[in-house]
Amino acid sequence: MNEVRTSGPEAKIGGVQVSLQTVYLKDCSYESPNGPRLPTNQNWEPKFQLNMNTSAEELAADVREVLLTITLEAKQGEATLYLVEVKQAGVFAISGASADDLKRLIGSFCPAVLFPYAREVISDLIVKGGFPNFLLPLVNFDALFAQAAESQQTTLVN
Repeated sequence: MNEVRTSGPEAKIGGVQVSLQTVYLKDCSYESPNGPRLPTNQNWEPKFQLNMNTSAEELAADVREVLLTITLEAKQGEATLYLVEVKQAGVFAISGASADDLKRLIGSFCPAVLFPYAREVISDLIVKGGFPNFLLPLVNFDALFAQAAESQQTTLVN
């Protein structure tokens, strides 16, 4: 059984060591074509579309910038209430990882660390735009990573 030890922003899992160097907001945008106004004959019943993407860039031999991009669109009927895009970034020092471990860390562990920061920024932007508070639902990045890996395997086999 692998032992997980943490002290501050570091984690050691087996022979793999992960250290969070910094977290920062790389880019964000907020659009609300009509502000928080709704037609007087409509109730507040928006439909939401959520998209997430993760990417990574090698900054040095054992250092990666991981970027979690979240796009949230709220629509009432055909009208766009708001569109928010946040690019939350973090720099992670990762050593002792195999290629598969590195993929899993970048696709699951690192986005899970960045998600609460992005979630807070999105919520703040929506409230500052005059809309009711909205918290993104929690995300199981391990399950999403496994699902993406499985669909990639299926694509390669077919």
